[in-house]
Amino acid sequence: MSRTSRILLDGSVATVVADGDELVAPDGRRIAERDAIYLPPSEPSKILCVHLNHVSRVTEFQVSLPPAPTYFQKPTSALNGHRGHVVRPDRCRWLNYEGEVVIVIGRPCRNVSPAEAGDYIAGYTIGNDFGLHDFRDTDAGSMLRVKGSDTLCPVGPALVTDWDFRGKRIRTLVNGEVRQDGSTDEMTWDMHYLVADLARTITLSPGDMIFSGTPANSRPVQPGDEVTVEVEGLGALTNTVVTGPTPIRDDVGAQPTESEEVLSTALGGDWEFRGIRPPRR
Repeated sequence: MSRTSRILLDGSVATVVADGDELVAPDGRRIAERDAIYLPPSEPSKILCVHLNHVSRVTEFQVSLPPAPTYFQKPTSALNGHRGHVVRPDRCRWLNYEGEVVIVIGRPCRNVSPAEAGDYIAGYTIGNDFGLHDFRDTDAGSMLRVKGSDTLCPVGPALVTDWDFRGKRIRTLVNGEVRQDGSTDEMTWDMHYLVADLARTITLSPGDMIFSGTPANSRPVQPGDEVTVEVEGLGALTNTVVTGPTPIRDDVGAQPTESEEVLSTALGGDWEFRGIRPPRR
């Protein structure tokens, strides 16, 4: 098993490995880990994400899974790194974390079976599929602004090879308090299945990322909150939520809302159909 990270070192991108409290580049340069500026562990041409996969999440929303996975896409401009700031724009209130395992593709992949898919995976890392649910009513289900706004795709801190995804614990902590606690064993479709399914019609390229789904209990966070996703064997990805420097413009486009759909998704239940409306904060 190897573990590599991408950081900015003396103004350039360097691939480094950990050595105690330091990170070491191939040319021998060293930097204290606490001082490192992390980049996402690969440079994807696309970021693909499964909608629902973990049984606990399906149970939480009281829905049934479709017979096969469905997906959405996050633009690469949403990428963020370990210890990066995640922006909740001013005038928005419903920014949720979603801790996940991320698959990173290692070589061109097209039309492979689940049994073959592992040969095309470079390794795994951690992602936090943040969602700005104030825009949940827009974009006709694509979730472009919900999941694709700037900074909402932290990934890292490292790419880990030869990691067995079976039976691994996933936890999300907010300010040190556990909020999500799940396992890869509750995934309906495993990593190899997701790769093979997507590669039937989409050529996956080296560096591409696939977010594999989140456990139950995704909830809103506030500016100042520190959010950490821990995955057994992959490490920990930490980010801090901040308020955006400028508010969402009100002279163009759909505006942030607090509809039943927004509140239901942000707070983890189908409030509309239960006839219950959560209290306003």
